[in-house]
Order: sequence, then C-alpha cells, then structure tokens
Amino acid sequence: MTETGSTFVPLGEANALLLAPVEELDYFDTRAILLPRPVTPLEAWNLTTERPLPLLPLAFRIRDAICAPFGVAPIGGFSGTRSSEVAVGDQLDFFLVEHVSDTCLCLTARDRHLDVLTCLSCKGRSLAITSSVRTHNAFGRLYMLPVGPAHKLIVSRLLKRVADALEEAPAG
Repeated sequence: MTETGSTFVPLGEANALLLAPVEELDYFDTRAILLPRPVTPLEAWNLTTERPLPLLPLAFRIRDAICAPFGVAPIGGFSGTRSSEVAVGDQLDFFLVEHVSDTCLCLTARDRHLDVLTCLSCKGRSLAITSSVRTHNAFGRLYMLPVGPAHKLIVSRLLKRVADALEEAPAG
C-alpha cells in the first residue's frame, strides 16, 4: 500500500511493485542491467531522463497528436530536469510519484483509457525498470499495440545509456 492509497502487488527479486498480479495485467515488462556502481532509484531516474534518446521527443509529439482527439492529455516527454529529492505526491514530468524508498521509485500515469505503473528498482549494482499496465477500454488496448514493443526497445536503450554514463563519470 502506498501513501496515496493504491494497492500494489510486489514483484519478488526485482523489488518492484505492479498494478496487479502479472496474469491480470494487459502489459508487463521488466528489464535490468548490472551497472558499474550502485545508484539510488532517483539517481537512475535522473540519468534516464536528462538526455533523451534521439528520436524520443519526436515520438512523444506524435503520441500526443494522435491521442489528443481521444481525450488523452499530452505528456510532452521528459524535461531533463534533475531532482535532488522526491516524495509521494510529487510529479516527475508526466508521472505521479506513488511510492519512494531507498530501493524503489514507483511512478504512475493514469487516465480513462489505461493505468501505467513504472518502477525503477535498485539492488546493489542492479537497476531494473518494471512497467505494468491495465487497460480500461478499446482505445487503451489499441494504444498499447505499438507502445508495448516500442517501450521494450526504449527501456533497453535507456538502461544501456545509464550504464554508459556511469562508466564515463566518476561517482558522486
């Protein structure tokens, strides 16, 4: 249970939370990487969002344009703004912070079409990004058809960029 009242299901070793048990989800993906050094979940967030992938801003603009006629709020993408601290109820770009601990940062985006929960979880040098989605209607299911495969590719690339950034920069 988070401070905002949502009930989440723990995901074992990944130290992540899910919207529901895996078999009840409409989309589930978890990706992990071993980093050169340990990071906090917030540090991982900052590293994943400070330099967007080259085509990601365009993808967000296309997503916002296609979804607008269906009443979906624009998300705009990642601002690149670094956060030095975060608390439940804060916004990190288009996500609401629903849970934060030393090992897990859980972010949600919810609308009438679907609910998304993305957890950045850290254990030692391991960083995992776990996303779970529950759709509410046909548009939510249709939305996830291209977004599901794209999400896997984006998260894999973001994790690699975090590892690369930590290789290049000293700890601190």
